[in-house]
Amino acid sequence: MKKVLVTVMALTLSMSIMTSCKEAADKAKAASEEASETLEEAGEDLKDATNDAVDAVKNAGDEAMEMGEQVADSIKKAGEEALDKAEEVGEDTKEITQKAIDSLKM
Repeated sequence: MKKVLVTVMALTLSMSIMTSCKEAADKAKAASEEASETLEEAGEDLKDATNDAVDAVKNAGDEAMEMGEQVADSIKKAGEEALDKAEEVGEDTKEITQKAIDSLKM
C-alpha cells in the first residue's frame, strides 16, 4: 500500500511539474511572439522616421537651392542696376567735360 501511495504521489508530483513546465513554455512562447511583434513595429517606426528625415533633408536642400537662385537673381539685378548707374554717371561726366571744353574755347 505504501508503494502504491508513493507511486501515486510521485505521479501526481510529476504531472504537476509537467503542467508547470508546459505553462512556462507557453508563457515563454507568448512573450517571444510579443517581443517579435514589438521589434517589428519598432523597425517599421524606425523606417518611417528615416523616410521622414530623408524627406526633410531633401526639402531643406530644395529650399536652399531656391534661396540660392533668388540670391543670384538679386545679385544679378543689383549688378545690372550698378552698370546702368555707372553708364549714366559716365554720360553725365562726358556732358560736363564737353561743356567745360566748350566754355574754355569761347
